[in-house]
Amino acid sequence: MTRLARTADRLAIGSSTLTRRLLTGAAAWCARGRRNDLSGCKAVLGIIARVLLLLLGAYLVTRIVRALPWLLWLLSAVWLCAAWRATRNRPTNLPEEATEEAPVVGNGEALRARLLKLMGTGSAVHLRTVLAHLQQDPETAALTARWTIADLRSRLEAQGIPVHPKVKAPGGGPTRGVRREDLAPSPPAPQETSTEASTAA
Repeated sequence: MTRLARTADRLAIGSSTLTRRLLTGAAAWCARGRRNDLSGCKAVLGIIARVLLLLLGAYLVTRIVRALPWLLWLLSAVWLCAAWRATRNRPTNLPEEATEEAPVVGNGEALRARLLKLMGTGSAVHLRTVLAHLQQDPETAALTARWTIADLRSRLEAQGIPVHPKVKAPGGGPTRGVRREDLAPSPPAPQETSTEASTAA
């Protein structure tokens, strides 16, 4: 891969990472507007208000850029710098296939420990929370930058960790997630004892 291609690849991955971080952060911020002490429509008024604020902010930025087109160059430069920094920990001397065996995928016990840490004292964790954590952690950001919820789900299930369609956990309503009860370590396989060994004993 040429230097120009590597640069373009890094900027593309960085842009994807930034987009996911922004969307995840915006979704989490909106979700925190929910009032757990209320019910019905009143409980989600905070979420609606925050969504409207985000839309208003996007509208104002669009109007400003249209009025001052030169700002688009400045915003583009800032975005490219941020995208470059977002992938500064991405290995560049290894092929993509080599990163697929990173501990987050290859080590089931490490993955279980990470999930339990994310749960804290809770009984479950949403996949979107897990994915956001992996994409923000410098150790796993390069590997998971392009992952989707479906990608994460397939890797969890490959490690024998069931994913449930409707899990209640902090950060939003019921959605796909993992439960603490499913993270118990697998029991060791029983050792077979030959008839001769039993007789000798």
